[in-house]
Amino acid sequence: MEPHLLPVVLLAVVAAFTLSASAGFGGSLILVPTLALLLGTKSGVALAALLLAANNLVKVFAYRKTLPYRKATVIVLLVAAGTFLGAKLLILAPERAVTLAVIVSFVAAFLIESLGFKRSRRLSAPVMAFAAGATSGFSGTSGPLKGLAVRGLDLDRFHLVGALSLASLAGDATKTAVWTEASLLTGSDYLVALVCVPLMFAATFLGRRFNARIGERGYTGLFWTVMAGYAGRLLAGL
Repeated sequence: MEPHLLPVVLLAVVAAFTLSASAGFGGSLILVPTLALLLGTKSGVALAALLLAANNLVKVFAYRKTLPYRKATVIVLLVAAGTFLGAKLLILAPERAVTLAVIVSFVAAFLIESLGFKRSRRLSAPVMAFAAGATSGFSGTSGPLKGLAVRGLDLDRFHLVGALSLASLAGDATKTAVWTEASLLTGSDYLVALVCVPLMFAATFLGRRFNARIGERGYTGLFWTVMAGYAGRLLAGL
């Protein structure tokens, strides 16, 4: 990475990690396009996966008292399995088809929640989790479907953020391993991640504090705002 790009990367890191700690997800909404623009698509997606994986370790620690291991286990495993498959194979799939599938799933899930069909949310969660991992391996972000999968567990906002942190850690760690093996991540990338560690702690603290203050209704608004942001990004890419 060129030295003059580092301040821009650090600014994107702070914004991404603060949002991620507030909503439980959304970091890739900022980090992936920023790094892809600065470093190129493959290098940017790979570095974003590494930084997000490291940050999710901090988030898991910050929300350690509200990690719903039992409820989230299936979701986490399916996200990891889908991510591995996506990182290895889904690069062959048409990107337009993947984008349209994610947008349709987002609209369907919003309608299901708005109309109160809780059983449908629970039944669709495992499918969304696997699809989240698969699209993450393809595009660098699992945000929309991962959010929908965990939302289907019917958790309060603290446990919801905890579950999202666990699922994000599983997916980003899987991608990091795949990209390292493929030599897309080098020692300099890991050095950048090390430099960002203090920012991870500071941003996570700020995000968790914001989450504690907004209440359940405020969090619901934040959740769907992030989801709308992902939908907008996907539509812009069509």
